Amino acid sequence: MTALAHEMLEAPMPKATTPPSELDEALWQAWKAMELPEGFHAEIIEGFIEVSPTGRLSHSKITNGLRRTLDRFLERGEFAAFQDTNVIHGQKVWIPDVLIAPEDVDIHGTEDGIGIRAEAVRLVVEVVSPGSDSITRDRTRKRRAYARAGIPVYVLIDDYDDGGTVTVLSRPDREKAIYGDEVRAAYGAAVTVPEGPAKGFVIGEDITGAGQPRRG
Repeated sequence: MTALAHEMLEAPMPKATTPPSELDEALWQAWKAMELPEGFHAEIIEGFIEVSPTGRLSHSKITNGLRRTLDRFLERGEFAAFQDTNVIHGQKVWIPDVLIAPEDVDIHGTEDGIGIRAEAVRLVVEVVSPGSDSITRDRTRKRRAYARAGIPVYVLIDDYDDGGTVTVLSRPDREKAIYGDEVRAAYGAAVTVPEGPAKGFVIGEDITGAGQPRRG
């Protein structure tokens, strides 16, 4: 991961009502102009651009399996699961591993077609990649960013948390950039999505494995 602007994790985070700044605009224009090598993607998270490689095989296996399972769960409704999709919130952009949004996604896209507007997203999933920067990004920076955007449910599948855990976060507080409710379970146990179109969806060992993290 490469940070293209200064990161200050300990500084107070701006509130959701903070208007776009000159830095926001500069980062947005730089992001739109980027031409990355195949196998990399870029996001704008809390005032800087992060360039990250796409996931390794084990990462792809869990995200693909999770998306297919979610699609089966959602097949009779108006929502669907997506991968490799830009989520746009003002002049911020994130690429969650999996997200749930209306199946008729075109009407919720941005005017320029770059991505889907964050307010249409009902759930995001991140599968944590190795490395301290990637771990901090998903556990801390994206957690704040998704809460600030008001995304109702954030699921974190984390090989690197005490032998492997699934955390389901809900009830976002946009002003404080936190989630009010948190359920955390070790791999092998089951945790249930509490609300939204995926309400009742169970993340268990069929997705995470029976207590064995996948680090290969």
